[in-house]
Amino acid sequence: MRRTVAEHRAAVQATLAAAWAGLADDAGTRVPLREALGRVLAADLAAPIDLPPFANSQMDGFAIRAADSRAGGRADGRHGSHPKTVDSAKSTPGMAFTVAGTIAAGTVPPALQPGFAAPIMTGAMMPDGADAVVPVEDAVPARFPAAGDTVHLPHVKPGTFVRHAGSDLRRGAVAIAAGTPLNAAHIGLASALGFAALTVRRRIRALLVTTGDEVLLPGDPAAANGLPAGKIYDSNSALLRAALVQAGVDVVLAPVVPDRPAALLAALDELLTAHRDPGFDLVVSTGGISAGAFEVVKQALGDFDVDFIPVALQPGGPQALGTYRGVPFLGFPGNPVSGFVSFELFLRPALAALTGAPAPRHVVSAALAGPLTSPAGKHQVRRGVYEGPGYESRALVREVGGPSSHLVGALAAANALIHIPPGVTALPTGAKVEVWLL
Repeated sequence: MRRTVAEHRAAVQATLAAAWAGLADDAGTRVPLREALGRVLAADLAAPIDLPPFANSQMDGFAIRAADSRAGGRADGRHGSHPKTVDSAKSTPGMAFTVAGTIAAGTVPPALQPGFAAPIMTGAMMPDGADAVVPVEDAVPARFPAAGDTVHLPHVKPGTFVRHAGSDLRRGAVAIAAGTPLNAAHIGLASALGFAALTVRRRIRALLVTTGDEVLLPGDPAAANGLPAGKIYDSNSALLRAALVQAGVDVVLAPVVPDRPAALLAALDELLTAHRDPGFDLVVSTGGISAGAFEVVKQALGDFDVDFIPVALQPGGPQALGTYRGVPFLGFPGNPVSGFVSFELFLRPALAALTGAPAPRHVVSAALAGPLTSPAGKHQVRRGVYEGPGYESRALVREVGGPSSHLVGALAAANALIHIPPGVTALPTGAKVEVWLL
């Protein structure tokens, strides 16, 4: 009896969870910040300092005490009366301040005296006694006069254009939570907090095996004078290796294995032995698991703890799942799109759930740009191009290529996977479908 997609996804996750139970206890490894992108943080990262660490100016302007802009300052720096401010359209002079010394970023300024305005640059430390910044373009004149000259500034409230210490993050607060896949913003935040290295979880290490007498790797001498008749260039190992690496997995690529069971067993044993320290967390194979006469994976591993399961899925119906010499084993079909869909529906979600990386695919709803049909009883996955909603327009998705599992060109043109449930055999234009964004 066929498994549903949901049942097989749960079985894959359960198999991997049982084998990877010890990963949660791993203390992680320290890597330089420049190498942390895409890794998963092993423990909560607490802020060792306030961010920003000191109050600083958000603008190029004048640091003042806000109360002075209301009470009025005099050119001699003393408090006193001043003519009321008039409308700026009538060339408002504002309140008069005496210009203090300029405050550059990276310096510690002297305290600001009442009635003075200090020219201050963006990011520069606010002087004691100042609690607001007036942008230079709001000053009269709209420039930085020399120290001792007079500048007229409008009334502002305390805190105007000031970045207060800790306003972004307080010292001791959790800056990045454990289990977070680190993106560019996380790396920038860690650097702003002074971290030169981060402790990240160990990556999953996978052995990827491609089978088939017909498969040649690009650059193989056998194709030096052109692709021989009956042969094809490998796409499976290149496609799945890229998908695994993108998902945060370290991949060891095995040589292409011919369609001989003994050759496959020998290759697996040799590679598992050679890479015993560190070992593999996972073996993934492509091809040789269906109903043909030369299904090498099924023939080689039939006596091992590996099940060969039909799943109600197209493409990607044949699946293999189990363990080989204690290592979790996933067998995907040999057609490239079938292998990719298998990865997306079964392995990628398990990696996200169990290791924190990669992030789950973004799932949206979209209207079909054209009609689709689907075989009864199967969860169909089509390649598509998704166009998000625009102004007064709905999200649309259109199929590229067709249902066939060999259409690598259509896969390369797609930015989404269109899901058609097993109970649906026909969908009209405009029907709503579930879409996974690639």
